[in-house]
Amino acid sequence: MTRLRVALVQLDAGADPEANIRTAVKLADEAAAGGARLVALPEYLQYRGSDEGYRASARPIPGPFSDAFAAVARQRDVWILAGSLAESGPAGRPYNTSVLIAPSGAIAATYRKIHLFDVAIEDGPADRESDRVTAGERAVVADVDGIRLGLSICYDLRFPELYRALAAAGAEILSVPANFLERTGRDHWEPLLRARAIENGAYVLAPAQVGRAAGVAAHGRSMIVDPWGTVIAQAADAVGIVGAELDLERVASIRRQIPVLANRRPEAVGRIEGAGRPDGRD
Repeated sequence: MTRLRVALVQLDAGADPEANIRTAVKLADEAAAGGARLVALPEYLQYRGSDEGYRASARPIPGPFSDAFAAVARQRDVWILAGSLAESGPAGRPYNTSVLIAPSGAIAATYRKIHLFDVAIEDGPADRESDRVTAGERAVVADVDGIRLGLSICYDLRFPELYRALAAAGAEILSVPANFLERTGRDHWEPLLRARAIENGAYVLAPAQVGRAAGVAAHGRSMIVDPWGTVIAQAADAVGIVGAELDLERVASIRRQIPVLANRRPEAVGRIEGAGRPDGRD
């Protein structure tokens, strides 16, 4: 397959997990009915609110929340990327997990968010995602109709080494489901998404949350970026669906023109002259 019709669902999830899942499933079904072969939803799609509420919203995967999307996948014969669900984890701290569901309804891949959002923005919000989430330990590339999809979640976007590793492992599309802060998103969201696309010659799919939850505004602006770094679809500032048809031949063409994956020299980059030791001694 060289073309793939995709749709991104933009959500405004709140503190009622069951209501959030119902809304997300309804929009995923609508996107599939509109002709998408791959439907992608944002991070934290089942709950946005307090740390305690998030932990309480966790369910096993597979489980009732992933099963709701699996039913749509089977009925509509589509792939669904549940951007992230709270997956039951150790000591009451869930994983923040992206779930790829095949048209059969089977779970094709799961990715547990590696980089957790522990930040304090000057004149803005502070968050310690590690207080409510257990970090994942592995990167994941999955197969969607013969096309390689690299999985990531939100704050991962600031760690380019992850995306280079995914591209080096064959990823032609990079998914970045997010609940990106409005405070940082207005300056960083689009530039970072475009950079990851350009650096790796890959499509980037970035479904996002919009609106305000627990007093914190999300940036929204779900978007699809092509391998040249051009934004080819972008959502309005509201709940809804945005889509595009991806031409995977464009990935191959751009990687031939600018062969960064073939030209990279990790063995040389790993030798840094004058770096010294962390304790200041040679």
